[in-house]
Amino acid sequence: MKNHLFYNVGRHALGLLLASIAATAQAQNPIISELFTADPTARVFNNKIYLYPSHDIKAPAGQRQDWFCMADYHVYSSENLVDWTDHGVILSQENVPWGKPNGYSMWAPDCVYKNGKYYFFFPNAPKNGMGFGIGVATATNPAGPFTCLPQPIKGISGIDPCVLLDDDGKAYIYWGGMGIRGAKLKDNLTEVDGELKEVKFPKREGQTQEMPPMKVAGDEMKGLPEGFKEGPFAFKKDDKYYLTFPWVRKENGTETLAYAMSDNPLGPWNFKGIIMAEHANKCWTNHHSIVNYQGQWYLFYHNNAYSPDFDKNRSVCIDKLNFNADGTIQEVKPTLRGVGISKATKPIQIDRYSSISGDAKVDYTFRMMPQMGWQVALKKGATVRYNDVDFARVQPVAVVRAQGNGTIAIKVNKKQIATMDVNAVRMSEEYTATKAIPEGVGDIEVTCLSGDVQIDWMRFLGEKEEMPKAPLLEDYFEKATSATAAPDEDGFIRRWLLLEPISKKTMKEYSSNLSFSYEFMPKELEKEYYPGQFSKFPKDGQKVKIAATKQTVQWHALDSKRFNTKLFRFASGMKKQMYSVLFWATTIIDCEEEHQNVRLAAGSNGASMWWLNGEKVLTLESDRRMVKDDGMSNRITLKKGRNILRVAVINGPGMSDMCARFIDEKGNAITDYTLKTK
Repeated sequence: MKNHLFYNVGRHALGLLLASIAATAQAQNPIISELFTADPTARVFNNKIYLYPSHDIKAPAGQRQDWFCMADYHVYSSENLVDWTDHGVILSQENVPWGKPNGYSMWAPDCVYKNGKYYFFFPNAPKNGMGFGIGVATATNPAGPFTCLPQPIKGISGIDPCVLLDDDGKAYIYWGGMGIRGAKLKDNLTEVDGELKEVKFPKREGQTQEMPPMKVAGDEMKGLPEGFKEGPFAFKKDDKYYLTFPWVRKENGTETLAYAMSDNPLGPWNFKGIIMAEHANKCWTNHHSIVNYQGQWYLFYHNNAYSPDFDKNRSVCIDKLNFNADGTIQEVKPTLRGVGISKATKPIQIDRYSSISGDAKVDYTFRMMPQMGWQVALKKGATVRYNDVDFARVQPVAVVRAQGNGTIAIKVNKKQIATMDVNAVRMSEEYTATKAIPEGVGDIEVTCLSGDVQIDWMRFLGEKEEMPKAPLLEDYFEKATSATAAPDEDGFIRRWLLLEPISKKTMKEYSSNLSFSYEFMPKELEKEYYPGQFSKFPKDGQKVKIAATKQTVQWHALDSKRFNTKLFRFASGMKKQMYSVLFWATTIIDCEEEHQNVRLAAGSNGASMWWLNGEKVLTLESDRRMVKDDGMSNRITLKKGRNILRVAVINGPGMSDMCARFIDEKGNAITDYTLKTK
């Protein structure tokens, strides 16, 4: 294939890159990946969409670890529903005068504009008493700063406030708690319009005592179905009022999104049915808002796609919503693709597909780190399509981050523009020239022609973007041609015999560096991978067969150009697997005199184990970053003559390198020895 090259980016570095652009470059569901966001209220202000979600966080010590935990609110904005800007925190629990500063109860909010100000409504646990209050904060800008009023709205005890501004200027507030309630607000939007009523609420399951009567605002909304309901969102369309809400329609079930209609803002309501069914992955909650933007209605909702094993960490999604001629709402089927037009020059997550066919499936790129996103796996004949891509100002060069061993065809608007050989055993970026791509909005289609391929994302070079230079082996190493070498001036060993990486892609422990514990390391590294592993010194060019993986790998005598030996670049330069691998390295240390009471000072990116003359002297476990002298052995002896130093380095989903030197009792580097590879 012409103009084909590899360009490899470490998974850790890529994760940081994607996290840094996630709020401004997401066009697929979920739309925000750098934070967990839930309960999204979308509003149109100044011809922009402003999104006010809640913010799920990890529960601190002392809080329930199995429950929702929320301490602040962010606000996002977008003009195209694709590029989302995070305007930062607009309100934190410690800034609520009447709220509990460590309540972690800042659940679903809302925001509306009236009287020249923006009114932000939010629930919180009060300093004194039980339950929830509904607070108000105001600002002159939809992104804040917001100033919190000293007291919550009197007469409202509940969660998930929503405010409807009617065409005549009147305002209505709805909230959840003991059913869904609603009330008219005064013109100042901070007080209920009407007398408070004494209501006796029924005893809830688990309560030992009946609740005393309370003076509360408004009324329970009539005409809604039986079953648990919360999170109301009300809006008006064509003189009809809609009350939408999460609803558990089955015993011990999970939440749907449902709705009712009325001719009046406070009902009575005529229940109509489902907007969105229960989540397929059993996420217990859903919460939403509905908005018309530039002539199209949209449903904002949440799921736990980035946290499949803990549904209290959720993420916001968007899909289009449509109405029937009689005003009823068509059920929304959640999509991966989401909405909006994606820019071809930014990473397009084609696993968030528009359509898929053949032997294809989507799964997490790293199962133990679901926030890293997904990949689509294609076998021969399988196709994935992603629609609405803007190809303005692109070069005819496709960039695909993929792994596997096969060939894919890339089409734009059903016209084949390129074929690509994917022969990276682990994820890497591959560049290939394409045929000319017409400007405009079109679809991308990828078909697997042979083998099997897993694709993380793809994009196209921008018109002024230069193709990066692929790292080469000679950028980091040179062939060891001299008979001997010396440690560098700081004592670091740069001459090594390096064994091509041993694949561990089938072992789940290698999907996370956190698995490399002191318990795991000996079991994994002290076993024999090939005959003579610890008893014979290898030769440059020697090939060995790894019985467990049926690989044949080769030894290479190399001098590192850096004090830290870049094993990741050794693998990429050899066109070998770079992630989820095990590296072996060894060298001969030839001493003219014996050195007693010295220490091996080593570091590794990834975990490592070190042997001197057959004795294990140092283990560096877990998710390490390569640091000089990160670990030190006990006092050891470099004997006169030949000493053999061996190291095994484990690499999971990141880069890998290692460094080593010997230091004396005063911490000075030992340099009076020679290094050999035979």
